[in-house]
Amino acid sequence: MPTSSVQVSKPAVLVSLVLASTVASAQDARRPRIDVEHYQIEAEINPRTQTLAAKATVRFAPVEDSIIYAVFQLHNSLNVSKVLDGAGRVLNANRNQTDFSVRVNFAEPLTKGTAATVIFDYDGRLTGNEESPVYGVRFASIQSDSAYLLYPARWFPVNEYTADRFAATLKIGVPEGYKVVAGGLESKPVTSAGKAVFEFDTQRATFPGSLAIVRGDAYRGSQAGITTEVYFRGANAAAAASHAAEMSKVMTFLTPILGVPPQANLTLIETEAGAPNGYAAPGLLFLGSKAIQNPANTRLLVNQTARQWWGLNVSPTSRNHIWLANAGARYAELLWVEKESGQAAYEAELRDLYIEALTIDDPPITQAARLEDYSPEYWAVTGAKGASVLGMMRQIMGDDKFGAFFKDFLAQYAGKNASTDDFRKVAEKAAGRSFQGFFVQWTESTGSPEFKLEYTVFRTQTGFRIMGKIAQDLDTFRMPVELKIETEGNPEFKTVDVVGTSTEFVTETFGRPRKVIIDPNSRVLRLDNNVRVAVAIRRGEMFAEISEFADALKEYQKALDVNRNSALAHYRVAELFFLQGNYQSAANEFRSALNGDGEPKWVDVWGHINLGKIFDITDQRERAVNEYQLAIRTKDNTQGAQEEAARYLKEPYQKPARSN
Repeated sequence: MPTSSVQVSKPAVLVSLVLASTVASAQDARRPRIDVEHYQIEAEINPRTQTLAAKATVRFAPVEDSIIYAVFQLHNSLNVSKVLDGAGRVLNANRNQTDFSVRVNFAEPLTKGTAATVIFDYDGRLTGNEESPVYGVRFASIQSDSAYLLYPARWFPVNEYTADRFAATLKIGVPEGYKVVAGGLESKPVTSAGKAVFEFDTQRATFPGSLAIVRGDAYRGSQAGITTEVYFRGANAAAAASHAAEMSKVMTFLTPILGVPPQANLTLIETEAGAPNGYAAPGLLFLGSKAIQNPANTRLLVNQTARQWWGLNVSPTSRNHIWLANAGARYAELLWVEKESGQAAYEAELRDLYIEALTIDDPPITQAARLEDYSPEYWAVTGAKGASVLGMMRQIMGDDKFGAFFKDFLAQYAGKNASTDDFRKVAEKAAGRSFQGFFVQWTESTGSPEFKLEYTVFRTQTGFRIMGKIAQDLDTFRMPVELKIETEGNPEFKTVDVVGTSTEFVTETFGRPRKVIIDPNSRVLRLDNNVRVAVAIRRGEMFAEISEFADALKEYQKALDVNRNSALAHYRVAELFFLQGNYQSAANEFRSALNGDGEPKWVDVWGHINLGKIFDITDQRERAVNEYQLAIRTKDNTQGAQEEAARYLKEPYQKPARSN
């Protein structure tokens, strides 16, 4: 049945996350800073024993003077046996399991800007069941038939995760019969004594180091000058052709928007369940097993492919600016929706984006380092709210200027790091106006406006005059806001520059005004009663997905406090009662959902199906059949509803057996 699409990896308890992450950020700020320039990684990976043994030679330059130590992050399951400096001297190294770090103490203070080298020898076992540096998400797993080691796993010593760009040379040895797939220039593998060594060289600073170990050959598809190699396993292999074909469409779509791609021909690799739905590395896209569909999920491919530009070709100066990458990729996905389904679909997606963004009140976008990587809060702030900012910028700038700015920024900072200020300055140049106040409001501050409109209509010699006032509670707010004036003839549109808590306006119309609507197309990230209901339901869904039912019920109740007839809120409450085996309460709530405001439409079909299930469980087959028939009569097939109803018409629904 329809459920929230929010991916939750741990309880969304924002206060504890922020406190923990703030401490970690403060510790990071005190660490001496270095700039890693190059890795030379030589590793032996054995899929049969699920083990890795490696030597990583790290060349770097201190960013500060007279530093006596540096801190790298390394997966806790990898044991460091020895650390040397460039002269071969043994260095003292200390592990901190809490933050997956290794502190290396130098034999003597290092001079700012002077190249230095540290060599790590380490080994360990990575089955995928170990605690990940990214809570609840697998980024490394070595299995007998395949393996993947991704940059976020910190399978090699990492400095300033997602911010410190580097070049790398990888030499990966695997047993004969296996193949290593990685980004960079590949040399011909060397095979001897039952072992094959694959070498990859990435000379341009970016974020290489992600790789996969596969068996068998790739599916190779070419279309419109784009060649895609696909490594899918088992039943998912049948989806390889669909993905290769879609990738040509995706790259053809993105290139005019984002500019010349860093690499046009990409390789797609299947990971496994528990890994992220998608992860982008230079020249590679890693897709989770459950995210692989046939036909391909093109929106996922657009989002991940856009990261070849956003995050890889242009990367944030620090984690506080990671929103640039996540928002850029998410907004590219919205542009695809607009191209495929039109303006109305784009605006509907944008409204959904706003709802997700408003589920998190704090921190501001440019304090995203306080949030845990890949958490729901992280995606809501950096992805949803970040993309919402881009949507509002487009509204202010207009399509042509926004499109030019989008592309110019990526070209100007190609192969470099960029900050939010860098982004703003490029936007200001393209728009010919200041965006300082806009960025202070939407990236450095929290809160969203709630507009209140008052107006009076006067008759004039040539038509009508509207004198009004727009009020909202953010004193520093300034933004152009559209008004729709419904008249006896065609509607008229006006724009008011809303400044501060109260803005007066005067506008003229030819036809008699019947109604004035503020922000009719919901282009501003703002609150109203409908939005409050949607935000509360979304928060409840997030809690429900992690079985925090009491917290979920509280959020759904907030929605019902605003709108007692919310069909979706009643439906979500009914789901909770159903999951807990409280069938009478569930039936009551499903009835309330069916008698509610009818939004969304699928509540009707699934409300009847779930009532049918409850009657089957309580041995009322005749009533159950009636509900399934009512479901079929809706002709709504959202998420296979018609097939579900038809199945239980033939055979009664059976109560699931308890697991304990």
